[in-house]
Amino acid sequence: MPLYKVVVLSKTTKLYLWKITEDLSELRSQIRLKNSSIARLESMKSESHQKGFLAVRMLLQHNEYDDFDLYYDAFGKPHIKPQGCFVKDVEISISHSNDFSAIVISQEKVGLDLEQIKDKTVRIAPRFMDVLHLENLSMEEKIKKATVIWGIKESIFKIKNEQGISFPNHIFEEDFLLEEKKSKAILKFNNREEVFNIIFDTIEDYVYVCAFKEKS
Repeated sequence: MPLYKVVVLSKTTKLYLWKITEDLSELRSQIRLKNSSIARLESMKSESHQKGFLAVRMLLQHNEYDDFDLYYDAFGKPHIKPQGCFVKDVEISISHSNDFSAIVISQEKVGLDLEQIKDKTVRIAPRFMDVLHLENLSMEEKIKKATVIWGIKESIFKIKNEQGISFPNHIFEEDFLLEEKKSKAILKFNNREEVFNIIFDTIEDYVYVCAFKEKS
């Protein structure tokens, strides 16, 4: 199907979602890939991952970029090449989960995570979060909130992308209400503290989370 949804997160930031209903050959036929991306695509064993990879490129095309504009640094973080002398540099973050691919394009440092809401997340919650934040909630709310908190930590990690960052030991989310659809979190790492503003919401049975570094 075409573009599923565009979410305006701020004056300088938009989230784009693609719901993957196409088969693999249909997606592939619509995308021009550089040689390194072809090799990467062919190395993927999962068809779901292949579709997610291609759907991200469909989202790039929607924004008048293509695979040749996207590159990854030595740490695996994606970047977009500037287009022309008068075009501002943009930041990009990418995520894929089962039936959806998503990108965020912004003029700010941004991290995006997209997760399907699953029972498993609340079962493993003690491994990555303060479970006191799940007290007095229904099981449905616990699963959703644990998924959001995982997304908070993942999206901050995507911004920082530094080896050694631990979700339970270095990234601390403030408590929040699900209906607020926003929160804050602090990264305490290498003798520094950094604050991040968080925006989240649900799309069908998925959660998206975007993190922005708070300006000092």
